[in-house]
Formats: sequence, structure tokens, C-alpha cells
Amino acid sequence: MGRLRVVVSGATGRMGRALAQLAAAREVELVGGVARAPVEPEVAAALGYPQIEGPEGAAPLLAAADVWIDFSAPPLLQQLLAAVPIDWNRAVVVGTTGLDEATLAALDALAVRCPVLRASNFSVGVHLLAEIAAMAARVLTEADTEIVETHHRHKVDAPSGTALFLAEQVAAARGWAWPQARRDGRSGAVGPRPREEIGLHAVRGGEVIGEHRVLFLAPAERLELAHGVQDRAVFADGALRAGRWLVGRPPGRYTMRQVLGFEAT
Repeated sequence: MGRLRVVVSGATGRMGRALAQLAAAREVELVGGVARAPVEPEVAAALGYPQIEGPEGAAPLLAAADVWIDFSAPPLLQQLLAAVPIDWNRAVVVGTTGLDEATLAALDALAVRCPVLRASNFSVGVHLLAEIAAMAARVLTEADTEIVETHHRHKVDAPSGTALFLAEQVAAARGWAWPQARRDGRSGAVGPRPREEIGLHAVRGGEVIGEHRVLFLAPAERLELAHGVQDRAVFADGALRAGRWLVGRPPGRYTMRQVLGFEAT
């Protein structure tokens, strides 16, 4: 296909700006952006968008796009999902984390008529990390697993969606029930560590874009897998790659594992 026409919700945020900076190099036409409120034309232009509307002005932008990419916040995503026209059926890529059950259900409902991909992380490296972590979980059967994630001081949810994703992959590889195996931090007299437990630990500070470590702690050895991000462009590139892959697919839910060829469609 030719130029990919994209509308971005969360256009004024970090990821919205990263997508705009990468668009031209990836043969992407930004038809517009959506934010909590419309912005002045000169501000939109400075951010790399022809226009940035509030939720009330999103419908014409959605109609003009091949793909809707969302990197906003749960309240804005909820507003937009409620306002999507009933006959709209384009591709949807969602990178917003910290979603509640009602929002996840709304995405499931949208997937009845649209191809929808939701991911906590669009980095190719993170998905390679998940594949390797699952392999390690199957092989190192005696090792306890702990996951430590570090992000900038502005991140509002913890543990990160990526840490939860990695933990789910480990749990699935070992046949453990999820989220029963999840343990968010430890404090006080917690007692001995249960066998079927994955500890998740969140560090917040500075301007760290994102770092994840998966520790496999066996009685006689230790394996540490790590991934770090130096530039948000890696997330933007992955989201655009996912959007281009989704266009023309049948309605339904898709994953980055399918985009990257780790899993059949």
C-alpha cells in the first residue's frame, strides 16, 4: 500500500510527538490528532499535525484515516470509544496502559467490526525479551522469577503494562494461573516465597524512558535478562508497523507477536 493515513489520539503527549516526528520517514500521512481539548492551528503545526481536535471533533478525522493509533490516557480513550460511529471499521492500535475492565470490554466490542491491536509495548526488543523469558521459564524450572521495571517520574500506573505482559508470558510458559501468580512488591512479614509467584517491582524517577529486567534466581545460578529504551521513536516505529500490518485484516483482536511473525494469524 502507499502512504498510510493515520489519526493519533494523545497527539500532544510524548508518544504523539514521537509519532509525528517519524511520520514522514515512514510514508505516513497524519490526517490529524486528538487531545483532551482542541489546540490552536499554530500549536498543532509546531507538533507536526495539520490539526488537533478535542473528542467532539474526532469523527471526521477517524473517517479520513486508515488507522487510529491511541497513546492517550484512559479517560480520553473511553470518551473516544463511546463516540466512534457505529459504521466505522478501520484499523485500531492502542498503546494506552492502565485500562479498566469497561474500557477493555469496549475494545472487544469494537473488534467485532474492526481489526484491533492493543499492546503495552511496541518495541521489537521487548517482544524478543518476552520470547526469551518464556523459553527460560520452561527450561529453568527451579528458578524463582522477579521482574523489575524503571520508568520516568511522570508515569501514572505501576507496575508497567510491559512488566505485567512479561510476567504473563512467564506464567503461561510454566502453566501457572494468572493473575493468581502476580505479586506486586513485598513489605513486612510476608513469609516464605510461594513457588508459583512472580514478583513485580516498580521504580520511578528522573526521565527514564523504560527499562525492564527479568530475573531467574535458581539455587545455584542466576540469569538476568534486560531491555532498555533510549528513544521513544522505537515505540512509534513499532506502532506504525503494527498499523500498516493491520490494514485490510478481518475484524478481531491481534497481537504484536503476530505482527512480528512469532505467532500465526
